[in-house]
This record gives sequence, C-alpha cells and structure tokens, in this order.
Amino acid sequence: MLSRFLLAAALAMACTAGAAVLPAAAADPAAAPPKPAAAPGGLPQGDPLVARVNGVELHLSDVEAAQQSLPPEAQKLPLAQIYPMLLDRMIDGTLVAEAGRKEHLDQTPQVQRRLKMIEDRLIQQAYIEQILKGAETDDQLKVAYQKFVQQKPAQEQVHARHILVKTEAEAQSIIDQLNKGADFAALAKKYSTDPAAASGGDLGYFGRDDMVPAFAAAAFALQPGQYTKTPVKTEFGWHVILVVDRRVKQPPTFDEARAEVGRMVARDIVEAKVKELRGDAKIEAFGLDGKPLALAK
Repeated sequence: MLSRFLLAAALAMACTAGAAVLPAAAADPAAAPPKPAAAPGGLPQGDPLVARVNGVELHLSDVEAAQQSLPPEAQKLPLAQIYPMLLDRMIDGTLVAEAGRKEHLDQTPQVQRRLKMIEDRLIQQAYIEQILKGAETDDQLKVAYQKFVQQKPAQEQVHARHILVKTEAEAQSIIDQLNKGADFAALAKKYSTDPAAASGGDLGYFGRDDMVPAFAAAAFALQPGQYTKTPVKTEFGWHVILVVDRRVKQPPTFDEARAEVGRMVARDIVEAKVKELRGDAKIEAFGLDGKPLALAK
C-alpha cells in the first residue's frame, strides 16, 4: 500500500504527465482499444492505449514514464501492483490540465516560462544521450580503469571488535576480565556504549583512514586474536580493541568497476563537450547587485 505521501506525489506527477499528452487527431473517441497480447511479467506487448480522456490518449509508455517520476520506493514496485491507482491519477491529471487549457492558462507568461524550462531539460537529456551514444569505447574504459585503480590501491585492513566505555577504570576492568578468559563479544554486549554493542562490538573490516588516529594505531598494532592490554583513549571515550582478522583488500577488477568507470568516462565526455560549447559562446553573467559577474573558465 502506498503512503499518502506517495499518493500525493503520484497525483502531482500525473497532472504533469496528463498535460504533456496531446490528443490524436485521427483517433475515434468511441472506438475501443484493441486487446494486446500479454508479455512476460503480466504487461501487454507494444505500447497499447490504456485510456482515452475527452479524446486525449494515454498509452502504456505514459504510465511507465509516470512511474519513473514517483519516489524511489514506488519506482521499485511492480507496475501491475500500482497500475490502477497510477492510471486513475493520470486520468485526473489529464482532466485538470484540460480545464486549465480551457481557461487559457497554458498561454500565461508564467506557464510559458516553466514549459520552456521543462523543454530545455528534455533537450539537454536527449543531447547528452546522443553524444554519449557509442562514445564509450572499451579502450576509453580501460584507460579510465587504470586511473581508477590508481586512486584505489591495495589497502591493508583489519577486522576488529571494540568495547567503548566512559572511563579508563571501566576499560581496565574489562581488560582484567579478558585476561581471565572472559568472552570479548559477551563483554561488549554487557558494557559497551557503542551501537555496535548489539553485535558484540563488531566493526567489520576497516582501513587506517577509516578510524580516528589513536584507534587506528592501536588496532593495526595487533595481530588476529590479540586485544589491547591498556585502554585506548579517543574523543569518544575509552576503548578496548580485539583484532579478529587482517587482510589486504585488492582494488576492484575491471568487470567489478565497469559501471563506475563508465560513469567516469561519461562525465569526462560531457564535461569536454560543455567546455567546447562555452568556448564558442558569448556569455554575460550578472550578480545579484546587477554588476558583471566573472565566471569560471
């Protein structure tokens, strides 16, 4: 069940979606849409007509596009699950847009400016998709991958548990219990004030730069199975640390990093094109005080 927030968002989106659908001149309002063949997943094949509102046609592709305008949690739902609600909101939106057009609100300066902004964003997206199409070659990706792994070299990591308390005396008391054979995880659950207490103080794997210096120095000085023999002080309090394991984390493989590297290449291509466009353009910018504003090159 979608929350009220999602329903409100769907309605707002549907109004926009409905306003963007133009009536088909050749459509017969009385004609019933053909029954399409079912596709895997329960959705029909092609782009069938799903509603006709005073001659304005709504197709399955419009509903699919509308779903992509919903909050992320609603986008993840199967379309069939929210289809009736979403289509109903789109019908409402189409009617509201039609009522606004009858009052010529689409011709007001405010609406015209906003339509121009929406049109610009759609054209920007289409232009970027066009320049990226076929631009990301395997050679580019491999070169970018080499830069990527240079920024993510092999990293020494430890897997540790810790117990955080307020005073040095408390920490020393815990160390004394460990010296007598007490279980570290049990002591963490009993005494630690850190959120990790519930999991026995488990912090998982981390690198030196992931922790404050004093904590990292103490943890990386230990071997698996060893714990700190003296309390470790940080800005958070007093710690007792147990190292469970050590490893060297290797950088991701090309296949593992391909998606991120692809985004890097796409960003570089777009930035280069924007720089080229700026170089050929005459640009004047002004500050809030009306004075000329120097822009970054």
